[in-house]
Amino acid sequence: MAAPLKPQPNRGPNRGPVKKEPDHRINDRITAPVVRVVGEGMEPTIMDIRDALRMAYDQGLDLVEISPNAQPPVCKVIDYQKFAYELKKKQKEMKAKSSKVVIKEIRLSPQTDDHDFEFKLNHAIRFLKEGNKVKVDIFFKGRSILYKEQGEAQLLKFAEALLEYGKPEQMPKLEGKRMLMLIAPKK
Repeated sequence: MAAPLKPQPNRGPNRGPVKKEPDHRINDRITAPVVRVVGEGMEPTIMDIRDALRMAYDQGLDLVEISPNAQPPVCKVIDYQKFAYELKKKQKEMKAKSSKVVIKEIRLSPQTDDHDFEFKLNHAIRFLKEGNKVKVDIFFKGRSILYKEQGEAQLLKFAEALLEYGKPEQMPKLEGKRMLMLIAPKK
């Protein structure tokens, strides 16, 4: 007789919701026998886990393990739903405040004319004023790789023209058939 099949957990598409485990251990999931309990309007106290859980239940709140690696682990008596909401809100604010670095790319050639050079220079100035980094590259086609010095001179001239708006973060360097330079905006 064949063994009965084990039921598979509800995971993946079209198989029902996947429950996410909480980021912190709460109430009965705390495994330490002794914890340091902190909370609103109370002194930090070291006590047995059963006593800490009873104290949290008496107040109608949860016991949340805040710092599991401390000796003994630190637990806080709070409403877990409210705590999780505040944590999520704080992370969202931090993400919104972090600046995203945008790199705009401008391509020149070793023999770029003055008008084209000025045109691309104006674009670079606008990008730097907006707070973006500018990556300037010169692509050497065919035998034009023989004129590396011209390409480097072109890039240095470009960087010198942009000194008022940005400073070179990376000096011209040759990578294969491309010579690159990175310019960061001045704060």
